Amino acid sequence: MLIIGINGSPNAKGNTAFLVDKILEQASTLGAHTQLIQVAELVNSVKQPFCVVCSNPCTGACYKGTPLEEGYELLRKADGVIIGSPTYFGTVTAQLKAFFDKTRKLRREFWLYNTVGAGVTVGGSKYGGQEATIKALHDIMLVQGMVIVGDGFGEKDAGHHGVAAHRPADQDEFALERLQLLGKRLVQVCDATQSIRKS
Repeated sequence: MLIIGINGSPNAKGNTAFLVDKILEQASTLGAHTQLIQVAELVNSVKQPFCVVCSNPCTGACYKGTPLEEGYELLRKADGVIIGSPTYFGTVTAQLKAFFDKTRKLRREFWLYNTVGAGVTVGGSKYGGQEATIKALHDIMLVQGMVIVGDGFGEKDAGHHGVAAHRPADQDEFALERLQLLGKRLVQVCDATQSIRKS
């Protein structure tokens, strides 16, 4: 089982990276192989960092032979994906939006169809728009045909949209607890849905 973490923050070592890393650690503890994608690095590797619909249908020509293409190829292999973004003006970062705007080829070819996905975010304040950001992450996943899980697990509770932390994330005790549950849930549903993902 392969779980990919996507850090949608321009900061490779910040609060969002911390949250994504914690989920990947939990997944690894439960037997999953994990890898991390740093979105800002990949988006910056292409000449045109945002989609301008240079081909229709999308052929991926604008990112061919770049680290961005390698990132998409890695996603193609994933059983599960945890997408993290800080909350910027009540939604995801420009870098993460640009990364997914260029996935039109992936969508057309069903690369992420039935891949299990979950979202995490962190804001500068407790009520800084985190839930809207997680919903934006869910929208991205739904457009790809992914299976979304929240942060509920078994006997604890049914859960919520995902993990919504406030800065500094490593001191948000409630978020830290929910990260553990979300990691377990992600692995559990990846395992249960292996047969519906195309080989």
